[in-house]
Amino acid sequence: MDQSDLFYTLALLRVEGIGDITAKKLLQQCGTAKNIFEEKPHRLQKIDGIGQFILSKLKDKSVFEAAEKELKFIETENIKVQYFQDILYPERLKHCIDAPVLLFSSGNISIDNQPIISIVGTRNMTSYGNSFLKTFIEEIAFFKPIIVSGFAYGVDIHAHTEAMEHNLQTIGVLAHGLNQIYPATHKKYVAKMEQNGGFLTEFWSISKPDKENFLRRNRIVAGISEATIVIESAYKGGSLSTANLANDYNREVFAVPGRTTDKYSEGCNNLIKTQKANVIQSAADLVYMLNWKLETEKKKKTVQKQLFVNLEPDEQIVFNFLQQNGKELFDTIALSCEIPVYKLSSLMVTMELKGVIRPLPGKLFEVI
Repeated sequence: MDQSDLFYTLALLRVEGIGDITAKKLLQQCGTAKNIFEEKPHRLQKIDGIGQFILSKLKDKSVFEAAEKELKFIETENIKVQYFQDILYPERLKHCIDAPVLLFSSGNISIDNQPIISIVGTRNMTSYGNSFLKTFIEEIAFFKPIIVSGFAYGVDIHAHTEAMEHNLQTIGVLAHGLNQIYPATHKKYVAKMEQNGGFLTEFWSISKPDKENFLRRNRIVAGISEATIVIESAYKGGSLSTANLANDYNREVFAVPGRTTDKYSEGCNNLIKTQKANVIQSAADLVYMLNWKLETEKKKKTVQKQLFVNLEPDEQIVFNFLQQNGKELFDTIALSCEIPVYKLSSLMVTMELKGVIRPLPGKLFEVI
């Protein structure tokens, strides 16, 4: 967007009664935000959802003063701005009806052709959740996903730090403007995150980390990624709202199961019980459900077939079956080899990394 378009779009978003959905309707009909302010009221009134209240508020000149101040902040702080129709606007988020018209970002965020997963959970993460998260990030790092979370206490900040530990790009979605960091104790992570990733928000510099902003923030966390993983959550944990939004957006949702007596597994267990989330026990479950493929270059460098590969007993059973029968469906392999599906998904990824099998379209597998 050029400076003029950004100015009028900022002003439009300050008009009382106009949210992201209404703003998009107006922009679709009028073309630009400037045209909306200049359009005749009787024509605007024909647009669904536009009544006398909004028409009167469009005459409020104070929105231009607010837009000018925010534009100055954006320019002074070198904030990057993405318009919802821009090519650089996150593709998956673009298809969410209530996605922000504008996104503000800092750092070095690049999401071209990279898998994106969101990791959320309680602020009171236990050693069980921390152990799972560490192992999961270590296993999934091979696929170089972008790790998205909310930069809060507990699961969020551990997801960011583990991602940085494995040189993965990580994005913190904030519930306030880019002029501050909340919680303040996390300022020590900002510089490193902005080296490979950074921060994303829809909120202006005047916004504070109010409770309702965190709920609005969650729709970005859910909408930007292809899958949301809930590590731990109490029965009414805040991260469950992100899981529900991800379901509404037709994204995959995963939850780490826990003991029925554990407070911070109640939310995850309930998601699984009500079929609102898939069970996840390892990175292999995610890889299988999302049908991620190893890149050709990675296969050549890392997954070359070895002359003498040490296979575990179950791996040997699968290898022998495929060697004898050729291409077979995943479900057929599980049934014929008498290996549970949850266990086979992890086993197949391991065998693929060892270079002895390869996936084919249609959930088929064959021996290399």
